[in-house]
Amino acid sequence: MTAQLLIFYLLAVVTVASAVMVVSARNPVHSVLFLILAFFNSAGLFILIGAEFLAMILVVVYVGAVAVLFMFVVMMLEVSTLYVREGMIRLLPVGLVVGLILLAELVLVGGTYVVAAGTGEAMPATVPLPVSNIQAIGDLLYTHYVYAFQAAGMILLVAMIGAITLTLRHRPVRRQDIGRQVSRLRADAVELRKVRSGSGV
Repeated sequence: MTAQLLIFYLLAVVTVASAVMVVSARNPVHSVLFLILAFFNSAGLFILIGAEFLAMILVVVYVGAVAVLFMFVVMMLEVSTLYVREGMIRLLPVGLVVGLILLAELVLVGGTYVVAAGTGEAMPATVPLPVSNIQAIGDLLYTHYVYAFQAAGMILLVAMIGAITLTLRHRPVRRQDIGRQVSRLRADAVELRKVRSGSGV
């Protein structure tokens, strides 16, 4: 067994175990931590197959932004584990039905998968590129697919603006008026009361 195969098995086992713990952990914070662990191990699997760009995107975008955002949301909302457990028990029949449908689809797809004769000989041999993987992807994105790439960016921008607009709430805020405070008179700010001795306020 080579070192690369050993690393692959190690990363794959940890990834599957982390994915199982994401959905089975009772504490939502622990679920997010296991999700981050699964992302890191998936990035390691991408590095093993030579897709370092996908590994970097997985770590920077998903671990650095999405998973950390999940963590902050879970910690700020203080999700009750009892409420989550009650919802899980209530929706268990629906989840079982969906899981059985997905399992049947996977069995059907796997059972009908047939490799045509001569496929290996027809596939061209992979030629190593003179540039790195990231440079090749960037060359394709900004030359052949530049319009599609810009359109995807515009769609994401519109979606972000729409989400902000839908969730924005205008609340009246009391602001400090410096000019009004400086120009007020003593009679408007101070009131003198004569209190007799022993009567109190």
